[in-house]
Amino acid sequence: MAIGPRLDLRQSQSLVMTPQLQQAIKLLALSNLEIESFIGEALESNPLLEIGVAAPETPVVEDGADVRRTTLETSPVDQLVSEGRAADDRPLDIDQTALDHDRDTGDGEWGADIRIGPAGEDGPDIGERGEGDKDLATHLHDQIGAQARDPRLAFIARYLIDQLDEAGYLPVTLREVAGELGVALAEAEAALALVQSLDPTGVGARSLGECLALQAIEADRHDPAMARLLENLDLLARGELPRLKRMCGVDDEDFAEMLGELRSYDPKPGLRFNRGGGDPVVPDILLASRADGGWDISLNQATLPRLIVNRSYYVEMRGACDDRGARAWLSDKLADANWLIKALDQRQKTILKVASEIVTQQDGFFRHGVSHLRPLTLRTVAEAIGMHESTISRVTSNKYLHCPRGTFELKYFFTSGVGAVDGEGGASAEAVKAAIKALIDAEDPKAILSDDTLVDLLKAKGFDLARRTVAKYREAIGLGSSVQRRRQKALAGMR
Repeated sequence: MAIGPRLDLRQSQSLVMTPQLQQAIKLLALSNLEIESFIGEALESNPLLEIGVAAPETPVVEDGADVRRTTLETSPVDQLVSEGRAADDRPLDIDQTALDHDRDTGDGEWGADIRIGPAGEDGPDIGERGEGDKDLATHLHDQIGAQARDPRLAFIARYLIDQLDEAGYLPVTLREVAGELGVALAEAEAALALVQSLDPTGVGARSLGECLALQAIEADRHDPAMARLLENLDLLARGELPRLKRMCGVDDEDFAEMLGELRSYDPKPGLRFNRGGGDPVVPDILLASRADGGWDISLNQATLPRLIVNRSYYVEMRGACDDRGARAWLSDKLADANWLIKALDQRQKTILKVASEIVTQQDGFFRHGVSHLRPLTLRTVAEAIGMHESTISRVTSNKYLHCPRGTFELKYFFTSGVGAVDGEGGASAEAVKAAIKALIDAEDPKAILSDDTLVDLLKAKGFDLARRTVAKYREAIGLGSSVQRRRQKALAGMR
């Protein structure tokens, strides 16, 4: 066989994602607030788009296992959009073959709920936003000008303020600060004393003991006994109360009073100014109970602008276009506007369809609480509504549902299951955690429950768990071992 260049023709099939399909996938995964930002960009780039008056909201009515869709799903879209494409008016579902990347089956356990406001309210005020409170550094810098008369001392103090962590502690040594700034160690100590005199009391401390000591001095409670207590906080953490009491030289009543005073101090004074920032969680889906026992499910229209095509403006511009290129550009903008409105409509119907199925599957949770949360996977929901898992995953990403029990991420309702004693069905991991927490909260301080005891008590409730599984769930909800809880309750009993 001769070796040389040649031309071959090959025929093959491949699936190519169009830009519109990629855009549809992107829209499906965005939250309402992100959609609002996306629409703002679309309005700037397309002169034919404008915000229309919001249509009257018709919720999805959920009654037991029978879910009747809102008119959003059953009625045609805007006449301008649906001309010639009525057959495509259906919830957006993406086939697996089109999305062989970025898949997420989501069959595991998801994060905890995020609550907004007390349960039972009609819903949070969507208009509420953070007030932009000062952070810790700004709050301290504002006080330096009035406290420091020496510009050199103020400069060093401001440098120290910038070194504080979010809890208000100084993570570097004064010797390092003095070397960095080229000042005497005594000047760095004087600047630190200035910082520690600012509000809130306790900032600028280099250890927990020093932070609490600053607050005790401010409260005029820093006597020798309290100083000895603060010097031996490790004994307090280990629960060696009799030894600590002897070291302080006080009786039971005075020791209990000292512990009570210690509890009133703030171990992390800087955190009151660093509240985690971030945008507030705004629900995308609203769930309300009806008088007949069913559920009303609707999208949060407050954060979902309604787009329309300005037809009269299109006709006016087309009549004024003499150039063929301008007419082609205008036609492209009209097609883009029509497609975007169509895609947003399909997105809404898909979200409502998925949310309705979640409410149907987790009806016990919405009526009775976390103890009735069922194991649920993306596959279960996908099979129930005839969509692919990847579509369900995108719908539930960054979406929040507000109900009378609070605001929850949609992924919260997808949780792994644990075995049941009778061997049938099972319970969700969140329900097991709730049961463990209830048992520990109700335990007698004189009879702390061990993990083995918890296993037996949970088995009596119908949960078949191994001891290591109970320990894992206990630690996941922030509860210590029986030894740690015994020490904590011993301390609590000395109030």
